[in-house]
Amino acid sequence: MKIGIPRALLYYKYHYLWETFFDELGIDYIVSPETNKEIFNRGMENAIDEACLSSKIYLGHVDYLIGKCDYILVPRVSNYGDQGTVCTKFQAIYDIVSNTFRDRGIKILYYNIDYRNSDTEMKAFIKMGKYLGIRRVKSIRAFTIAKQAEKTAMIMDEKHQEQLLNLDKIKILIIAHHYNIYDKYIGKPIVDYLRDMGTIPIIGDIANKKEALEKSAEISETLPWVYNKELIGSIAMYREKVDGIILMSSFNCGPDSLVNEIILRRVKDKPILNLIIDGQEGSAGIETRLESFLDIIQFKKDDYYVKI
Repeated sequence: MKIGIPRALLYYKYHYLWETFFDELGIDYIVSPETNKEIFNRGMENAIDEACLSSKIYLGHVDYLIGKCDYILVPRVSNYGDQGTVCTKFQAIYDIVSNTFRDRGIKILYYNIDYRNSDTEMKAFIKMGKYLGIRRVKSIRAFTIAKQAEKTAMIMDEKHQEQLLNLDKIKILIIAHHYNIYDKYIGKPIVDYLRDMGTIPIIGDIANKKEALEKSAEISETLPWVYNKELIGSIAMYREKVDGIILMSSFNCGPDSLVNEIILRRVKDKPILNLIIDGQEGSAGIETRLESFLDIIQFKKDDYYVKI
C-alpha cells in the first residue's frame, strides 16, 4: 500500500503529523514534488475560475499523484470547537477532489475533524487507521508519537525564531498561511528575496499557537477562522519586535481579504505592505514593491536615530 500526499494546503502545517503517523504504522507514502509550472498548470486546468490560487495549486498536486499511489490523502477539517472554524475550502476539499477527478479512478483516504460533533483529531486518525485495517491500539500509539514529533518540531521553530528576533537587523513580520509562505512557486521566493536584501523574515505562522489565539482578541474579538486568528495573534506577539509587516495572501482568498482589511485599519504603529499573489510569472513588480517598502522602513529608522 502506498499513500499519496499532496504538497499543498495543510501539508505545510501537518506534514510532521502525517508522515510520522504513516511511518509508525509501516505504511509507505509518496509526497508530490515542490510546486512547479507543470503542477500549477494542472491545477488551473482542473479548477473553476472562482477558486483561490491555493486551492488551484492543491488540485495540481492531486492530479500529479493520480496513478502513482493507492490512495491520496485529502483530509476534511470543519472546526476546532471553541477555537474557531476554518475556511470553507478545508470543509469542501474532499468533495471538490472527489468530483473533479471522479472519472480518473481516484481513491481518497481522508479523516474528518469536527470538534462540535465530537470528531476530535485523535478520533479522526483512529478512524482513518481502521479504514486502512490498522488495530485501534496501534493507531493510538502511532498518533501519540506523531503528535509528539509535531510538537517537538514546533518548539524548535519557535526557539529559532526567538533567536532571530534578538538580532540587530531590520525584521519583517510576514503574515501568511503556511501553504502560501512555504510554497516554492508562490511564497518562498518572497522570503528568499527579503533575506537577500539583508533583512530577517519573521514568520507569523510559527508563533506559539495557544498564545497567538489568546492574543488575537487584542486585534479582533469576533474573528471566526482559527488559522487567521493564529496569524493576527502573532502580530500582537511580535509587533514591538519587528520593523514592518507584510500581509501575503493568495488571489481571491475570502477570509484573508477580510482579515487583512481589519489589520490595515487597526494596526497603525507599523508600516504594512499588502501583497496579493496571483500566480503570474515574473517577479519584477513584487521585487520593486518590496524594495520600496524596505526603503520606507530604513528611512523611518534613520529619521528616528537623527531625532535622538
